[in-house]
Amino acid sequence: MVKRILFVDDESKILDGLQRMLHADRKRWDMHFAVGGEAALKACEAASFDVVVSDMRMPGMDGATLLGHIRDRFPATARIVLSGYSEVTLAMRSVHVAHRFLAKPCNAAELRSTIECVCTLQDVLCGPQIREVIGSVGTLPSLSSTYTALTEALRQPDTSINQVAGILEKDVAMSAKVLQLVNSAFFGLTQTVTDLHSAAAYLGMETIKNLALTSEAFRVFVPDARIPQSVIEGIQQQAQASAAIAVVLPVDTKIRDQVILAALLQDVGRLVIAKKLPDKFCAVLERSRECGCESFKAEEEILGTSHAEIGAYLLGLWGLPHLAVEAVAHHHQPTRIPHPTFDCSLALYTAGLLAYELRAHPGDETGSELREFDRDCLESLGLMPRFAQFRKLALESQS
Repeated sequence: MVKRILFVDDESKILDGLQRMLHADRKRWDMHFAVGGEAALKACEAASFDVVVSDMRMPGMDGATLLGHIRDRFPATARIVLSGYSEVTLAMRSVHVAHRFLAKPCNAAELRSTIECVCTLQDVLCGPQIREVIGSVGTLPSLSSTYTALTEALRQPDTSINQVAGILEKDVAMSAKVLQLVNSAFFGLTQTVTDLHSAAAYLGMETIKNLALTSEAFRVFVPDARIPQSVIEGIQQQAQASAAIAVVLPVDTKIRDQVILAALLQDVGRLVIAKKLPDKFCAVLERSRECGCESFKAEEEILGTSHAEIGAYLLGLWGLPHLAVEAVAHHHQPTRIPHPTFDCSLALYTAGLLAYELRAHPGDETGSELREFDRDCLESLGLMPRFAQFRKLALESQS
């Protein structure tokens, strides 16, 4: 199906340049161009678009305002903002209305791959299989008032560590879980942290927020009694090990927090299945044991989709950053989208693979015991030559 893309700028010359730059894509994308925010909103009212790519600084209705209207009125439309490096204040306004942020000048390859990524995620999360499973799951929980208050506080530039700790302290269960995670092997602290003020001061407020979200996810999806506790513990251990490895991988510092968040929540979809579809979850466990395949392949056989897509769907509903949602959706099949750099999705896949490999084959330094699927995937992504280097970094993260 041809994707409809709307490009918005207040300068027609820039739009002409975009049209020339993407001339080779005219047969696979139905591209439209609007001069200014008001014209773009009228275009969206007249016909639906899969993606809107908007400049930030425009007279009248600027990019953030436009994308805010599109988010509220046309939520299925993916939203990408273009902004100059010097427009930091304006860019901050786009954080909550844009799926992706691209700095100007933006080359054709980067713009093209970004559009491809958001379109692929739309297809994955809006496909008939995922809709059927989500329909059978029933109501998915919203985030607690505690986490909502925490997120809102962190949006304010003058919020203090004491205020963050005060919000968490009102939720005894979440506080206990955050402290448990802070004192886990993931952080390797030399002494036990016993209060939230110290935890927030040591780790930083963004990490505390991510840990709070992780505790929230595990709390709202207490699994069916038929599910072995060891399976749930394994999910948590994989998440924490992946996050610890993600910290040391060569990831752009601007996306590191999102990689860690995605690592901590990569298997939340398994918790959804365990809680809402326990019979299917048990069948997946049995099928995975019988055929010796990974759980996501057994899920695709039985459910028609996997925990990766289900988890990404939930995280999207919860309003998590688009890069983290995308990484979770593709963390078992990263070749579904292009990767011009070592991005969030590649980092999550690599961290998850290394967490598994170090546990399953601790002495395999060359990757000779990699599963065929993973070897093919690494080769296809061009990561196989770097596997030994990544493995060394992962080992260092555990020491």
